[in-house]
Amino acid sequence: MGKGSGQNWIAEYYAAIKSETVIVGDWVRRLYGILTEGIAAGRYFYDARKAERAIRFIEEFCHHCEGRDDLIRLELWQKAMVAVIFGIVDADGFRIWREVFIVIGRKNGKTLLAAAMIAYLAYIDGEYGAKIYCLAPKLDQAMIVYDNFYQMILKEPELSDVTKKRRSDIYISETNTAIKPLAFSAKKSDGFNPHAVINDELGSWVGDAGLKQYDVMKSAQGARRQPLIISITTAGYVHDGIYDELLTRSTAFLKGHSAESRLCPFLYLIDDPGKWRDLRELRKSNPNMGVSVSADYYREEIAIAEKNISKRREFLTKYCNIKQNSSMAWLDFSEVMSAVRGAEGLTLADFRGCYAVGGVDLSQTVDLTAASVVIRRDGTDYVSTRFFMPAERLEKAIATDRVPYDVYVQRGFITLSGDHCVDYRDVYRFFVDLLREHEIYTLKIGYDRYSSAYLVNDLKEFGFHTDDVYQGYNLSGVMDEFEGALKDGKVKIIGDNQLLAAHFLNVALKEDSETRKKKPVKIEQRARIDGFMSVIDAWTVRQKHWPEIGALIEN
Repeated sequence: MGKGSGQNWIAEYYAAIKSETVIVGDWVRRLYGILTEGIAAGRYFYDARKAERAIRFIEEFCHHCEGRDDLIRLELWQKAMVAVIFGIVDADGFRIWREVFIVIGRKNGKTLLAAAMIAYLAYIDGEYGAKIYCLAPKLDQAMIVYDNFYQMILKEPELSDVTKKRRSDIYISETNTAIKPLAFSAKKSDGFNPHAVINDELGSWVGDAGLKQYDVMKSAQGARRQPLIISITTAGYVHDGIYDELLTRSTAFLKGHSAESRLCPFLYLIDDPGKWRDLRELRKSNPNMGVSVSADYYREEIAIAEKNISKRREFLTKYCNIKQNSSMAWLDFSEVMSAVRGAEGLTLADFRGCYAVGGVDLSQTVDLTAASVVIRRDGTDYVSTRFFMPAERLEKAIATDRVPYDVYVQRGFITLSGDHCVDYRDVYRFFVDLLREHEIYTLKIGYDRYSSAYLVNDLKEFGFHTDDVYQGYNLSGVMDEFEGALKDGKVKIIGDNQLLAAHFLNVALKEDSETRKKKPVKIEQRARIDGFMSVIDAWTVRQKHWPEIGALIEN
């Protein structure tokens, strides 16, 4: 639903995307599709006047500050981005977004745009006593955006005349607003109440320190009416830091299986790393190609990268935004839900006399244990999964995981097993009962190599054939096969098992940028993927032993 009069830059940009007048990657296309459809359906409110006010301010008051000093002229993609950030509001007229995550290639004017948004937040946003921080691990890095902002406003007398540069900040007395550069110091930041935080080059924020600093600044904004954290970065080399966390959260939102409502991600990434030499593909991560940087510049960089492996790695990271070992949400919500609905009304009794493959993902301590069978019939793979949890763990798990495990116990998807740790004999009985009660014979059972030797020995003594599965990048081929089958509607979940579906949706893919191999990881620390891993263990042993068991497995 739109508010006010003025041009709808979001709709205009999305129309250009759909017509391929502008070239973007899948993540950007998804975002503007979600926003456009959401505005039409009334899930979002678009205030054209607020969007236009932000755009006009930038173009009429903000100057270039390096190499030239004329006023900024925003490109369509920039106007759309500003319109999304400042023009989408709630029913009371306040900004929807609390976190904005912008991933964009090097030399696309991200520092200039960040400085311009600081200027808007400082002079026009209407927050009295605003505190705006330019945040980075070290002060000299935080100073980059801060200095760009200051040089920008010096060119405009209407802004500079009401602004004072003090020793540690830039101060606007009329609105009691301060803009300050800030280096990491989580303890010192606890007492702050920022209106806005600009995080520069988030891809270089290292590990736990970066995660803590981000969380500190986010939690410090609670008293503000419409606080905003804007993180602008290229991809980096840091593993398991705040960049990876925001990327997995962002891609989960864009794939439709996240409860996120305050995070807005602009992920300008190439879609196909194999096409990194292709200028059309490069436009997806470099929307300002031909404006701030010429196409010839990229051709020269490509030529250098082709001859030098380290330069190629840098090119993929900084110009394509393909990070080594980056993690992204994997499966689409709609496809997983189709798998659940596709087996509606079916039970294991409908598969009597079938052959199957099995998989087990055993908990190390008190976590969930999962056992699955995969039954192929008429070219479709039917999946049945049973979870096991210690009885004494139930209430705590409900609270910490925020999952109604008690409901799943009642529905028969979880077996309470043991008191403080899972009794692996219950897992053993799962496969035995499949045979005795349903005449479903599990030809091969895959298990995580760190699993209990007791369970494996019991299964072997009964007559089952087992094989260990290493859950690493070796699973890449299996993951591709599974994804293809799911997309084709060839995976069905027996029994409306929503817990297993949730485990599917909790999977992110960590990809090695050099080998392009993938392995499954959790989308966030609290998430659980045990059910999925038990399925993929079954898939793995089937693929490995297909020459031996394929004829029987086809049922």
